[in-house]
Amino acid sequence: LHVRSRRQRQMCIRDRLVADRSQSQHVKNIVNQLQTQQREECVLHRKVSRPWGWYDTIHAGERFKVKRIHVNPGASLSLQSHKHRTEHWVVAKGIAQVICGDTTITLYENESTYIPLGQVHRLSNSNHEVLEIIEVQLGDYLGEDDIIRYDDTYGRKD
Repeated sequence: LHVRSRRQRQMCIRDRLVADRSQSQHVKNIVNQLQTQQREECVLHRKVSRPWGWYDTIHAGERFKVKRIHVNPGASLSLQSHKHRTEHWVVAKGIAQVICGDTTITLYENESTYIPLGQVHRLSNSNHEVLEIIEVQLGDYLGEDDIIRYDDTYGRKD
């Protein structure tokens, strides 16, 4: 987060907006600045809960985003594709079941796979321990609304 004034810098600590009660009126200025920059923090926290677990956006640039994804035991993400991005997945902890097109593979710690643009895919954790992956997204648009869902255990739609 780039802040202009010393007061704004003091209010921004470790990706959270914190302010002394006497300075709380300045939080609105920071939120307005985030909106002007079209930053996702205006509508999403850095760590986002989902029915299957959570993800944490570690870093983002102009054409890339890096996430830490935590998948609960027995859970899976929707069967989905993306119009604007590719993804690289590296297993940091646990065992991943990956559907990519017509292929199903199992990935273990320190193994990775590539999800091409437009490819139907799913990430699952059928084990009794948590699954954590590092996801690197690359593309011209990386918004959370670039998901086309084909099947979702939790009943979510596009």
